[in-house]
Amino acid sequence: MDEKIKIKIILGTIRQGRFGERPANWIYDQIKSWEGVDVELVDLKDYPMPFFDAPTSPAMMNMQYPNQVVQKWSDKIKQADAFIIVSPEYNHGYSSVLKNAMDWLFPEWGRKPVGFVGYGSANGARAIEQLRGVAIELKMVPISKSIHLSWEFIMKTWNEKGISNAELFAPLRNGAGTDHLAVFMADLLWTARALKAARQSA
Repeated sequence: MDEKIKIKIILGTIRQGRFGERPANWIYDQIKSWEGVDVELVDLKDYPMPFFDAPTSPAMMNMQYPNQVVQKWSDKIKQADAFIIVSPEYNHGYSSVLKNAMDWLFPEWGRKPVGFVGYGSANGARAIEQLRGVAIELKMVPISKSIHLSWEFIMKTWNEKGISNAELFAPLRNGAGTDHLAVFMADLLWTARALKAARQSA
């Protein structure tokens, strides 16, 4: 079995001036040099898919899609062993572009773990709660730990334009005596290794 766990960090918004680039890039920088990890940041801006309109369910398409951008998205997602989805909360839910990206595929997601990073209203908690249900329906395995970014993080980016990612997200590594990112990643990687072994032995 290939020991490296391939993680795709999915930036779940294409909004102008999006805050999500900050945590997505920070997490990427934090874990890219970890032993046994091969991580890539995947930006939905690079996959301008149409609204899902296929007459056939993605579960029946055998990962062959009529749209070239969707096929490119499929090829990227099926490479992964695990996902980190960075999601805003818009009006008590997550972004439409993220839902569309998830709905276009099915087998590519299955039997793989996903962890969520949320921000916005209610620290992204309501968006993540909805995403968990969608992930389970896609046969993904959401981990119990998630990362919730408060308005404090967003306000700092507005009020302190020169603040670095290292300064902005320092509380996630050393706040209140807990390395929240390490706990999150330990859960994701343990689950990813177990599921990868199970997939390869099936």
